[in-house]
Amino acid sequence: MKFLHLGDLHLGKALGDFDLIYDQEYILNQILNLIDDESVDAVLIAGDVYDKAVPSEAATRLLDSFLSQLAAKDVKTFMISGNHDSDDRLNYGSTLFASNQIYISAIYDGNLDKYIISDEDTDINIYLLPFVKASQVKHFFPESDIESYEDAVRVILENADIDEDENEKNILVAHQFVAGKGEDPALGGSESAGTQSVGLVEKIGYDLFNIFDYVALGHIHSPQRVGREEVRYSGSPLKYSLSEVNNDKSVPIITVDKNGVAIDLVPLRPMRDMRHIVGKMEELLNKENVKAPEDFIYATLTDEDIINDAMSIFQQVYPNTVKIDYDNSHTREIEQVDISKIAQNKSFSELIGDFYKLIYNSEISDEEMEVMRMAAREAGVIDETN
Repeated sequence: MKFLHLGDLHLGKALGDFDLIYDQEYILNQILNLIDDESVDAVLIAGDVYDKAVPSEAATRLLDSFLSQLAAKDVKTFMISGNHDSDDRLNYGSTLFASNQIYISAIYDGNLDKYIISDEDTDINIYLLPFVKASQVKHFFPESDIESYEDAVRVILENADIDEDENEKNILVAHQFVAGKGEDPALGGSESAGTQSVGLVEKIGYDLFNIFDYVALGHIHSPQRVGREEVRYSGSPLKYSLSEVNNDKSVPIITVDKNGVAIDLVPLRPMRDMRHIVGKMEELLNKENVKAPEDFIYATLTDEDIINDAMSIFQQVYPNTVKIDYDNSHTREIEQVDISKIAQNKSFSELIGDFYKLIYNSEISDEEMEVMRMAAREAGVIDETN
């Protein structure tokens, strides 16, 4: 039996000022074609289905279309919530969806949802674990020692009916920050990592899942295994931030039979790629150097002088330019500044004036200073009478 593993769709997401809904529709259609080509039996969607807890109308329509097409193909779908999703909204209609082989677990209720698929002589058990916090789990197991996310997941698994028959296979779909021994996953997307957490989600060890033959993870946007080949982040189907610019996006197709699990990573090709280009503006916009102008572009200019209206100039050639920054002697000088000493014994006007001169190598005008003071007063940074 074949499973296709998805995660972190983030439907409704924008990239800067650019709406990605058509890019997301394009990649979901590519996945639907892949399901036909590979004769996939079931799809595992490991959370962060939407980008926001209150998704846009376009995002909900796109998910509705995708699920409807999966149901029409007689493909089973197993979907959980992630930390970006609203549990209640994603769970709405789940009973009705189940009649069309779309199984949604968005709210943890003290039980680990389990579904059984039989494939000739092998039973495959699918367990769905929506995103959980320690406080949620402690509500159902008040006598258990639950202080961390890892404690919470451990208690859930200890109290679940997980079949250990060697003739059966177990698959878990989960949305957590799972790490290997002595190594953390390579991060992508907007996630920011601390020593124990990513995106405010504490990490847990992959060895908690030793009982499972395959673990379909969501939460990290870079596709990768964790600890062992069968514990895996599918990654997001599209590049959602500059940190993912060098990611090769793919989807795992997992073949499960009585002999074990085989994993095949199938590449995805976006409608518009994301690229980071570096150099002087004149060189970057030279016709001989312009490639794939419809791609999403992050540009780093090495020109020593700030170029007025650089974004408008760039978007005449690359209409989907997301961001422009600079890497020159001025910016490198700023990186060497001891931030802790900048504000000592200086007024707001002096600080702004010094910063302006550092960036633009000229004095700030009275009109520009007044605009900055007005913004600072509205933000409560300086006193109204200051």
